[in-house]
Amino acid sequence: MTTEILEELREGEELRAAARSRMYALFCEALRYPDDEMRGWLREGELSRSLRATLASVDPALLDGTDWDALTEAQAGDEEDGLAIEHTRLFEVGAAGPPCALYGGLYNDARMKTMEEVVRFYNHFGLTLSEDPRELPDHLATELEFMHFLAFREAEALHDGDDPGPYRRAARDFVARHPGRWVPKLLQKLRRAKPPRYYAELFSLLARVLDHDRRALLEIAGPPAAEA
Repeated sequence: MTTEILEELREGEELRAAARSRMYALFCEALRYPDDEMRGWLREGELSRSLRATLASVDPALLDGTDWDALTEAQAGDEEDGLAIEHTRLFEVGAAGPPCALYGGLYNDARMKTMEEVVRFYNHFGLTLSEDPRELPDHLATELEFMHFLAFREAEALHDGDDPGPYRRAARDFVARHPGRWVPKLLQKLRRAKPPRYYAELFSLLARVLDHDRRALLEIAGPPAAEA
């Protein structure tokens, strides 16, 4: 390959990593409690437009089959605070816990082991959780923020001419062992809970994105050492 072709390839990888980082940041925003500010953001269609543009930069195939109109507050409920009520019903309250818990450790029989493992991932890269008791290590938003961080550091390494391998391998392992493993189970529960179109489409899209990212990372980072 010529130097020019190698440089174009590096820039393409850098742009895709940056787009993946923004993609995960957008999902984190889309998952938060829908206060007045967020509902305005949704009502104006900003989430739908931002996700479409970002996913197109990652892989245009991710745009297929998505109901983009559903990702607006106008489709989330008739009442002004309908989305907030649904968020609470689905993800926060319930006699035996919320019907669609956002904590990955609750989708297996070893939550403490799960939390210990994700904390080891975070600590390996010098990350610590805040003292806010709501920010538990296995919460979906926390895990997606970590994927956002890894993709950002990958893009940064590519830009600086450094090795992106450690960030790619960590993302490959983390998405396969954590959100990519349990979000499909969450999606099954969500569908049974009859959510508004907004949450049904958001989590369906997230599950597809995680599966796509898992397969893409496996291709560019190679299989884990035990499988190589």
